[in-house]
Amino acid sequence: MADSSEGEEEGKLAIGNQVLVVDEDLTEMGKKAAWTVSSCKPGNGVVSLRDDNLDTYWQSDGAQPHLVNIQFQKKVKLQLVVVYVDFKLDESYTPSKISVRAGDGFHNLKEIKSVDLDKPTGWVHISLSGTDPRETFVNTFMLQIAILSNHLNGRDTHVRQIKVYGPRP
Repeated sequence: MADSSEGEEEGKLAIGNQVLVVDEDLTEMGKKAAWTVSSCKPGNGVVSLRDDNLDTYWQSDGAQPHLVNIQFQKKVKLQLVVVYVDFKLDESYTPSKISVRAGDGFHNLKEIKSVDLDKPTGWVHISLSGTDPRETFVNTFMLQIAILSNHLNGRDTHVRQIKVYGPRP
């Protein structure tokens, strides 16, 4: 394996003791989007989801569901959402059920994936592929990640990082 290349830099995200590994044919698309959250505690906002630091986190501040909205200026192909959560550190703040929705905007979002998590620690990979093997990606203007419930009936949530990937052009 080569010492470094642009593909390796995007394919692997080394943070502390955790390494995110995704297929080399994927590229991180989050930098092309506008990110918003439904609520946050001061100092724990949307910036903490994208700072490549596993010691920081977004903390919601309000009623469930807790939402992360990812909006693109033009339609993009997305294949994978990767979320970093840590039950050992966050306990009742850790998501236990996540819904991923896609659409042209807030008016027509539809759930494309629902994931149940059991005390997760580390990177959680959520494939956006459909049930048909030919559906390898979602073509969308907007992705919404909804935290529907937390472990131990926790109210607010902690999510440490979110990455979204699409096919490399």
